[in-house]
Amino acid sequence: MKIRPIIEKDRPAVLEVIHLTGMFTKEEERVAAEVIDVCLAKPGQQDYVVVVIENEQGAIVGYMCYGPTPMTEGVVDLYWMAVHPGKHRQGYGKALIQWLEKDVHKKTGRLIVIETSSRDKYATTRNFYQRLGYVENARIRDFYRPGDDLLIYCKYLKPEGA
Repeated sequence: MKIRPIIEKDRPAVLEVIHLTGMFTKEEERVAAEVIDVCLAKPGQQDYVVVVIENEQGAIVGYMCYGPTPMTEGVVDLYWMAVHPGKHRQGYGKALIQWLEKDVHKKTGRLIVIETSSRDKYATTRNFYQRLGYVENARIRDFYRPGDDLLIYCKYLKPEGA
């Protein structure tokens, strides 16, 4: 397993992973592609970090996009994460989250925020975050559409030496 910043040649594989998950609407897929394009076109930008995870053969099996939350100190939003459906339960998602936590901690971050949907198809995703220590801190009813609540999960990172 290897986690590294995205490069231009990764784009098709990442977009395929996003699509194959079946978790995102066409509009969400379009927005994910736009964010990836921003990162590729403007390597110095500070809003988004996009990384990919490769399997032992060097194939892209997942990706993650995160960035600092504007107007906060030490808060990071996990915007997007996807692992190829044929690679679930093999440690790739956990490795991405652990990588994120180490990167945020290294940059003196203190809190990671994840937004997700209350729809049934996201139950496995929510359970995944909970197993990794993320706690539901807020719910906004009917946020995405009627019957689809916004759930906000958070994890506070311990300061070094605590």
